[in-house]
Amino acid sequence: MNHSARGDLVKEGQVQEALPSLKFRVKLDDGQEILAYLSGKLAIHKIRVLPGDRVQVQFSPYDQTKGRIIYRIK
Repeated sequence: MNHSARGDLVKEGQVQEALPSLKFRVKLDDGQEILAYLSGKLAIHKIRVLPGDRVQVQFSPYDQTKGRIIYRIK
């Protein structure tokens, strides 16, 4: 569990399912399932995220049920 420069929480997990509109169902390492959307930088550079990929998800300190995928782990 890390914190970004803005102080937001960053966790790792695995993509379970791809949903419409660049959204994904992600199962975090702690067992929690969340809904996450693809960050703008990943979409602009056409980084593919598929079910089974490991990703880093950034959370707002206010809502831990939704997140933003900021990095695909190789």
